[in-house]
Amino acid sequence: MRAFLRVLFSACSACYAVIVVCSISVRAQTPRVSAPIDITGYWVAVITEDWRWRMVTPPKGDYASLPLNDEGRRVADSWNLAKDEAAGLACKPYGIGNIMRMPGRMHISWQDDATLKVEFDAGTQTRLLRFGAKPGKSGAPTWQGYSVAEWQLAGQQGTVDRNNTPNGPSPAGAGLGPRDPARVAPSHGGSLFVTTTNFREGYLRKNGVPYSANATITEYFDKVGPEPNGDVILLVRTVVDDPKYLELPFITSTNFKLEKDGSKWNPSPCKIDAPPTK
Repeated sequence: MRAFLRVLFSACSACYAVIVVCSISVRAQTPRVSAPIDITGYWVAVITEDWRWRMVTPPKGDYASLPLNDEGRRVADSWNLAKDEAAGLACKPYGIGNIMRMPGRMHISWQDDATLKVEFDAGTQTRLLRFGAKPGKSGAPTWQGYSVAEWQLAGQQGTVDRNNTPNGPSPAGAGLGPRDPARVAPSHGGSLFVTTTNFREGYLRKNGVPYSANATITEYFDKVGPEPNGDVILLVRTVVDDPKYLELPFITSTNFKLEKDGSKWNPSPCKIDAPPTK
């Protein structure tokens, strides 16, 4: 009997050890711990293309390189800055469809082990990228919407191909810079893929070029470098697919450079300057 109890006790102890090890392993494999790349830190936008559409407010009707359909052009041509401000809609260009194109800085940190927080000094906007979550459909839509994130290991990343979009090739000059997805090698280790839903209708540019609340917005975050000069670059590739206002998906490739700290962080409220007069 004593021998039997010793065997039973030994077996139970072994099972308990396995359970503890498995439990620790499961807890350890959080999105934060398993991240193939580290994209936290302070990043500043590097604007080497689309300067006249990103740094200043373009004149009404300036939607060159945007694949607008007739309805999109009609809405863009009816833009009224004073009307937006009076209606409390100054943040329309700071929504999910354009926030990455705004000049300024971005701060990425872990809010918890399964949520990345992305803060922007432009418009004092904040995004939460939730791992393991389902697309948000309830609650009032917000400017930044509900973002679901997942890590994709090197070799698993999808590719934003301008010549193989759902509706055919994207137009030349659609916000693609020297680091567009057709030319940039994927990050060592992997990428961050993000899908956003439940957002408010906004502007693709400061001058009232629209995207609808029913658009499909997806992003890839890739980390590149260090480059020969020491720079570390975060490349954010964004696809806005909006049949309501666009004939083709609008693809942009936006670069951010890592800064050593947040000493230049300068939050400011949503504000759109009037277009320059001729």
